[in-house]
Amino acid sequence: MSKNDRYVVKHPKGWAVKGAGAERASSVHERQADAERAAKQVVEKAGGGEVRIQGRDGKWRDSDTVAPGNDPNPPKDMKH
Repeated sequence: MSKNDRYVVKHPKGWAVKGAGAERASSVHERQADAERAAKQVVEKAGGGEVRIQGRDGKWRDSDTVAPGNDPNPPKDMKH
């Protein structure tokens, strides 16, 4: 686990982006895809790390390693 890692978790107002061990969210988004995109941007700017995505059922469904400037699995709805 890196200090740059971020987690996308269910939040009462949608989906939150949190750092490892953080109580408060760094950002909250209506859509999971928006939260995932934000988490990947934070990790990329911080120098790389991992983004873990929590599913609606509370189970971890996905994990992406993000290197600076290189996202191997961008969200499918992300416009290029």
